Amino acid sequence: MKYSILIFLLSYSSFIFAGVGDLLPMPQQVKKNGLFFPLDKVKLSTSVFEKEWSDLITSTGGKVSRSAKAEIIVTLVDNLDGVDLNQQEAYTLSITRNRIYVKAIGQEGIYWAMQTLKQLKVKRGSKYYMEGCEITDFPAFRIRGFMQDVGRTYISLEELKREIDVLSQYKINTFHWHLTEDLGWRLESKIFPILNDSINYIRHPGKYYTLEEAKELVDFCKKRNVLLIPEIDMPGHSLAFRKAFRHDMQSKEGMTILKLLIDEICDTFDVPYIHIGTDEVQFTNPEFIPQMVNYIRGKGKKVISWNPGWKYQAGEIDMTQLWSYRGKAQEWIPAIDSKFHYINHFDAFADLVALYNSRILNVSQGSESHAGCIIGMWHDRYVKEEQNILKQNNFYPVMLTLAERTWQGGGTEYFDVRGTMLPEEGSSDFKNFKEFENRLLWHKENNLQGYPFAYVRQTGVKWRITEAFPNNGDLATSFPPEYKIETSYSYDEKAYNTKDAIGAGIYLRHVWGTFVPGFYKNPEPNHTAYAYTYVYSSKNQDVGLWFSTQDYSRSEKDLPPRQGKWDYKESKIWINDREIEPPVWESSHTIQSSEIPLTNENFQARAPIPVRLNKGWNKVLLKLPVGQFSINEIRLVKWMFTCVFVTPDGNQIEKLIYSPDKIR
Repeated sequence: MKYSILIFLLSYSSFIFAGVGDLLPMPQQVKKNGLFFPLDKVKLSTSVFEKEWSDLITSTGGKVSRSAKAEIIVTLVDNLDGVDLNQQEAYTLSITRNRIYVKAIGQEGIYWAMQTLKQLKVKRGSKYYMEGCEITDFPAFRIRGFMQDVGRTYISLEELKREIDVLSQYKINTFHWHLTEDLGWRLESKIFPILNDSINYIRHPGKYYTLEEAKELVDFCKKRNVLLIPEIDMPGHSLAFRKAFRHDMQSKEGMTILKLLIDEICDTFDVPYIHIGTDEVQFTNPEFIPQMVNYIRGKGKKVISWNPGWKYQAGEIDMTQLWSYRGKAQEWIPAIDSKFHYINHFDAFADLVALYNSRILNVSQGSESHAGCIIGMWHDRYVKEEQNILKQNNFYPVMLTLAERTWQGGGTEYFDVRGTMLPEEGSSDFKNFKEFENRLLWHKENNLQGYPFAYVRQTGVKWRITEAFPNNGDLATSFPPEYKIETSYSYDEKAYNTKDAIGAGIYLRHVWGTFVPGFYKNPEPNHTAYAYTYVYSSKNQDVGLWFSTQDYSRSEKDLPPRQGKWDYKESKIWINDREIEPPVWESSHTIQSSEIPLTNENFQARAPIPVRLNKGWNKVLLKLPVGQFSINEIRLVKWMFTCVFVTPDGNQIEKLIYSPDKIR
């Protein structure tokens, strides 16, 4: 209950400010000027967001005073120098000794300027100031968002508001609300209440949002500069519809009913876009999609559709959202990138590196045809408590990483030769990620305390990993690294070398195979790898261990490990030659079902394992076998590991040194 109680009490009125060096996302252009703006008494000159500006001043401990010498001057202008992209969201800030000048073309830019100012509070002596700087800023992409699949798993309105509120502080500006699914129709219908009858739900029966709640959330988003995109999935993922009406959506009767529902939906949602799904379905009526798109457009709404899905020509749709590697951006239709951005498949460390390095839609910045990116969070697998949904998916670290990349632009082609691997230490790419990581952790420690945030510094976590030994399907077979640590090995008259890697999470083979590069260029089944490092501790101390060898996707029916085993691969970990036993698994079912909830299978959803570090160097050895890459118990076997030491409650331990070579 710690999460739900604490988060309810937290608000950004007590936001701990970062200073220029810790801004997230980092502005496009920022330069310190060495000046400091006092916050005790401030005069306010603005024609927009007067109450919000006043709240911002008082939240810093200051007060608005007409006689104050320090003044904030907010101005809407016709253009901004140095801004030629997404101008409605652009702004400039100039913070001097007694003046803060804020300029923007639209109210969106003013709102984002306020969020940047919220991160610039510093303390000098007993007083608070805004750190002086000059900023010119604008987003590289106009769509920066996340999707919650409430069709499969109902999430309370309070929790959705909490997520939107927090992320809008980091300039996330889009909330994609996936409202309908096979498992349930989550939006009230007053004309067809049968849709909301409990008998037509598979999960969370009778749990839905009223039309008034939908309007309330639209208004909530607008006040935070967030675009709400409701999705009514059609004609696929619509079992709840068929159960209620005994008609397929593509039938004549189904289309008549659906158009009446669209009337109700368009009247409810005061938003520009309606998302219609269209993925993963066999089209039996060639008139269905054209009619529905035209009908919705006739209601004054623009239409978004998944890609792959229905095949559109220029002018037939307003935007597509890429969900599969098969989805391709088309110059004549604006695109949103969700390829490889399904957080339900992400691990906590390696996939975050790939997301940070990614190039949205494989372009460095947006354009009319390149809108941006939405992280999808699909809830195929049942998770009991909604705060555990965020834990299992490591929601906040991923979303802050997306906030940085979509605002800054740039990156490299998604999953280039590095894939999920951290770049070579000392390279400019490594330094860039390390600098971002420092900012990410600053916000974890100062502004997101109490929120689920399973991430600690991984740029100092160093491993040496062997070439893989063939185990011929016997995963328990032992190999030379278990008896002696060396930089190369001879086994069965062959040489096996080692190679260094950095990171708290390493994919030896990614869940999507060689399509996403991992540590091994050509991973093969029935092999055993070893990874080792030494960890220097300045004292004897009891710490926590995050260790895992299979990230459990939130979209799979996979069985939990057997008691006494880490996984179905015979993986092991030794610390100072003592084998560390796995936790007691809370689940022990042997029948695969999406309705049996995930519990403590993933490390981020369980307490760290208590272990002891001795003063001096501590040896850590991992045994990492793999058989086939898909087995009866686990559909998508991930040949990987997560291993890092944390505090007993799961936070950063400072002053630990990880090195494959003991440093004298």
